[in-house]
Amino acid sequence: MGTHLYLDLLVLAVFATTVINADINVVCANNSVRVTWRVNPELVPYAARLFLGNCMASQWNVLPSGEGEAQFNYTFSECKFTKMVKGKRIFYQNEMSYRPQAKPNPPDFVHPIECVYRRPKDWIPRFVNPGYGVSEGHGRLVFHMALLNEELSSIATTNIIPLGSPMPIWAAVEQKSHQPLLLLMEECVAAPTAELRPGSQVYPLIGNKGCLLESKKGNSMFLPRYHSSSIILYLQSFNFGFGEVYIHCKLAVWDPQNFAESKKACHYIKGTNR
Repeated sequence: MGTHLYLDLLVLAVFATTVINADINVVCANNSVRVTWRVNPELVPYAARLFLGNCMASQWNVLPSGEGEAQFNYTFSECKFTKMVKGKRIFYQNEMSYRPQAKPNPPDFVHPIECVYRRPKDWIPRFVNPGYGVSEGHGRLVFHMALLNEELSSIATTNIIPLGSPMPIWAAVEQKSHQPLLLLMEECVAAPTAELRPGSQVYPLIGNKGCLLESKKGNSMFLPRYHSSSIILYLQSFNFGFGEVYIHCKLAVWDPQNFAESKKACHYIKGTNR
C-alpha cells in the first residue's frame, strides 16, 4: 500500500518578447523618472495600451511625422517600481510594456527600465533592524518546490511513495540579482487537501520556526546544503492518517550572515538532547 504525495508547484511562464531597439528615452531624477516613448503610427490609436509598470502615459502627443510620443512622469513610489540595494548602489526597476489585450493576456513586448543611484554614505533603509544589523530584501522572488527521486539527482517521476521510503522535498529561491539569500522552511504540514482552510485536518511536520518535529520519531532530517538558496527536507514517509497527502510549506528567505534563534533549519539528533 503506497501513500500518494502531491506537492504544490508554482510555474512561472513569461511569453513577452523584449524589444532591444525600442525608441525609449529615460531620464532619472532624484526620486522620480521621466520616460519618453516614441511609437510607430500604427500604434497611435492604441496609446492607452502603453504602460510603465501599471501606469498609463501621463501625456500623449501625435507628432507631425504621424508617430506617437508617450511621456511617463512618475515617482518611484508609483507604478510598482521595485527597489533593490546592492553594495554601494540603489536600483529602481520597472518595465515598459505594450498590451493590446487586457490581463491576464501577456504583453506583446516589454522593455526594462532602470535607474541606478550611489547609496549615500550614511544612508540606512527603513527596513534595517538597528539591533541586529539585518536587512530585508524587497523585489520579485520566485520560489520552487518539488519532490526529488531517491538519488537526489532529478525531479521524481512518480508521486506514489511506499510507506517507510524517503521523500526528499526540495525547495529553492531564484536569487537573481538579490543579495545572498538563505532559504528556510518555517512551517510545513501534511494535509488531505490541496488548499488549507480553517479547521482543515493537518499533520504538523515543521514548526517552532524551522524545527523538524518529525525527526523526534523517525529518521527525517535536513540534508547538508550545497548553497544557501536551496534546502532539501529528507522526510521518511509514514501513514499520515489519510490517503492522498499534500505538503504545504511556508518558505522564507533571510540574510545568511545574520542568524537568529527564530530563523533556523534544525532537526533532532537521536540519542542526544540536541
